[in-house]
Amino acid sequence: MKILQVNKFYYPKDGVSNYLLGLESKLKELGHEVRIFAMDSPKNVACPDQKYFVSYLSFDKGGLMNTFRSLGRIFYSFESKRKFQALINDFHPDIIHIHNIYHQISPSILSVARREKIPVVMHLHDYKLICPNYKLFTHGETCERCRGSRYYNCTLNKCVKNSYFKSLAATLEMYFHHNIWHIYEKGIKLFIAPSYFMKETVERFGWPKEKIITVHNFFNDQISNPANKIQSELGDYLLYFGRLSEEKGTSVLIEAIANTNQKLKIAGEGPDELKLRNLVLKLKLEDRISFLGFKTGVELEELINNAKAIVIPSVWYENMPLNMLESMARRKIVIASRIGGMPEIIKDGENGLLFTPGNANELAKKISELDSLNYELITASATATVKNLNAAEHVEKILKIYNDILK
Repeated sequence: MKILQVNKFYYPKDGVSNYLLGLESKLKELGHEVRIFAMDSPKNVACPDQKYFVSYLSFDKGGLMNTFRSLGRIFYSFESKRKFQALINDFHPDIIHIHNIYHQISPSILSVARREKIPVVMHLHDYKLICPNYKLFTHGETCERCRGSRYYNCTLNKCVKNSYFKSLAATLEMYFHHNIWHIYEKGIKLFIAPSYFMKETVERFGWPKEKIITVHNFFNDQISNPANKIQSELGDYLLYFGRLSEEKGTSVLIEAIANTNQKLKIAGEGPDELKLRNLVLKLKLEDRISFLGFKTGVELEELINNAKAIVIPSVWYENMPLNMLESMARRKIVIASRIGGMPEIIKDGENGLLFTPGNANELAKKISELDSLNYELITASATATVKNLNAAEHVEKILKIYNDILK
């Protein structure tokens, strides 16, 4: 089968790009021809299709010219459409699988697929389909004010980087794409939701349930036998790895550590890093909390394998995080917020621990329970829970979706 995968980033930047790279690898192993469309970047994985990639654009860069380029890319990019058409003419794919295309690529590419009569499936890695700022989270709390196409709430509440201008742009984007052009409604054959929570949420916002199917994410089993990596002696620290931003709840975790005697390692980077470092200083936790920066590959694997537990303290509607699945596959206890899709996988006290999102005191109690738990029993249950969420079974489900659509 000839499959075109589309995502704005083509390097291991986040969970979405990691998913894309893993899916591409597995599809190729099975003999399928896979091509890529993305945004050009010096960080990109080497790719023969790079000549078709849309030009690099940073939304953090100032200047009038960059602002106009950004607005064009957000609403309808003719550059993306032209280059996408060139790749289509070269490749003639059977099916197109898009991931995150908003802003850096734009949905203008969907008109090309419609004209060429190539079916498109879209993976719902976040809530951009229904939320202007893609998170259903603003100013420290979950938010569904835009339900019913009331996207103006994004501007009223400055939901995008606390900026009226950026929020207005995102508001207009939603009205044009969904209420005027109906570009996703007309251009997408089927949506893939990585959690039942995502599927139910998108349906609640008015999207037809028959166009949405749930397929849980898979853990990265390219690392040799992750389930067999049991440490004879665990390290003396907890680990958080991921983006350092408000919705991830890392500040809640730091506050919880203050009420325990545990150590914490934080691996990641993001806009809240300075704020989090200052919180550590304020709580006088420098001797127990360390910031390691962005980690990947073997370095990250070792951090996970030696950690006493992995903590995912999100305060937004976390979808189906890969770090949760991969940690459980490595026989780790995961302490996660009871929010979004995570309770679909973690059962409190059985294969991990759950706590009320944003509640630092409850999280501190869960952390304090670690030393009294039957570690082997819970971690064995964690691994058993995710054993079917492996790459082989996941790709089989994705291929069935492709084949069903092509029939």
